[in-house]
Amino acid sequence: MVPTSLIERFRALLEEAKAAGEPEPTAMVLATADAQGRISARTVLLKAFDERGFVFYTNTQSRKGRELRVHPQAALLFLWKHLRHQVQVRIEGITEPVSPEEADAYFASRPRESQLGAWASLQSEPLPDRDTLLARYRDFEARFAGGPVPRPPHWSGYRLIPDYIEFWFGQPHRLHDRFEYRAKDGWQERRLYP
Repeated sequence: MVPTSLIERFRALLEEAKAAGEPEPTAMVLATADAQGRISARTVLLKAFDERGFVFYTNTQSRKGRELRVHPQAALLFLWKHLRHQVQVRIEGITEPVSPEEADAYFASRPRESQLGAWASLQSEPLPDRDTLLARYRDFEARFAGGPVPRPPHWSGYRLIPDYIEFWFGQPHRLHDRFEYRAKDGWQERRLYP
């Protein structure tokens, strides 16, 4: 479990980023690795967080889903440029799938168009042309017409359970403030050179 004080510190920074007009404050870079250790990174959106960890959703058959199956360690990076000082938050740890109930609840809260898109996209697979994707979308639109769109079996969420969190605050002359927190015999705090 992440100490409540670290979660509240993160929450305060996220709220400050929202208030400062950060264009996409919940955007985070997710880095994963395949079975050979090759790293890949992409931007995903944070959908929930608490003392248990940080949650995002995806197609579990996508590249990231396949990588998380064989190598569940991952890292997140938030960058907020519109605060008083530029802020980065780095989070590292192990991922686990969210419960089916959590995934169902979040999926049900999404716009219908996004729900249909989750069915239509064979994420990370080769796509011959855009018309193919649009045709798949229309097919699922017709299939679920007049009723709710169920969550696809290949679409769910992951929770990154941190064992490392770093807060980085930009300062003049590159004399930045860095604070790391490691889960080792409880959570240990250290200040780092920039």
